[in-house]
Amino acid sequence: MRPAQLNSVGGFAEPDLPSHIFATKQQRIVEPAVQQREPLETIGECALVEKQLRSESRRSPPADRTQAWVEERRHHMLVRWRFSRDKEAMVWKLVRTAAYRALDFALPPRCAGCGVVVGDVHSFCPDCWKQVEFLGNSGCGTCGLPLQATEETSCGACLARPPVIGRTRAAVAYDDLSRSLAIRLKYGRKVAIARTMARYMAPLVAEGSERLLVPIPLHRWRLWTRGFNQSALVARELSRRLGIAADPMALARIRRTPPLKGMSALQRRKTVAGAFKVRDKAAVAGKTVILVDDVLTTGSTAEACARTLERAGAARVELVSWARVVKPSQLMR
Repeated sequence: MRPAQLNSVGGFAEPDLPSHIFATKQQRIVEPAVQQREPLETIGECALVEKQLRSESRRSPPADRTQAWVEERRHHMLVRWRFSRDKEAMVWKLVRTAAYRALDFALPPRCAGCGVVVGDVHSFCPDCWKQVEFLGNSGCGTCGLPLQATEETSCGACLARPPVIGRTRAAVAYDDLSRSLAIRLKYGRKVAIARTMARYMAPLVAEGSERLLVPIPLHRWRLWTRGFNQSALVARELSRRLGIAADPMALARIRRTPPLKGMSALQRRKTVAGAFKVRDKAAVAGKTVILVDDVLTTGSTAEACARTLERAGAARVELVSWARVVKPSQLMR
């Protein structure tokens, strides 16, 4: 090697070495000085990193399969949950079907009129069906009385004196069969007949908004004696079928009246005058109130209820009943 020579500034110059040897020497001298760490710190950090890598490799899947593993677990849980819910619904459906078949076998559906076995619940056998006179939506557009041998849509009585009730409909005409159903419901406590009545009364309820079903009320003493209000039972079944709210407490009979059976039309009107009261006027204000009754005779009770409802703010009052008297000779029965 040649000795070091003085440079132009008075210092010693590096000996004349090859360039790759000089670069290696600079790297050995300079780089460790910049990146140098304490030996204990370096050893501890390496041990910590090695421990973390070992634990991650033991507890979790490989890095490239992590997302696939998570999605597979979620899909597996989702499939198990849906399968359990579907299985539960299927089991309950089978149980209900078996229960209905067992009930039909033990207690088959019977005719509401004569009691013979029929194919559908709350229906009539062919013989009773022939006896029933269904009224439907025919007749006078206001009071619902049958109109024969005419093309008019309103009767003379409604044209001369428009009734308080804007629309009245009845499912059947009052006769021996319909009367027997009403008596069995009212006095025989055959509450299932209310569903039979509601089945044929439901198509007669007019469409509209803000409708409210209100049964013809009973006095509290008669309600306690009988145990139930037959009109309220029918209104409840109509509410279930049509999805219309029913309020059996909206109208109250505040005065006890004697039974109207056997009275004339004038006597009935005087008896029920002022016998009703609206409990909460806000419940009927601005609504179409649909009165529900089992048998409609002269309409004096329903008319008294309609006047009370109109004074309380009802926008319109309608009436739907199971049977109505068509022949005047049947009023005394």
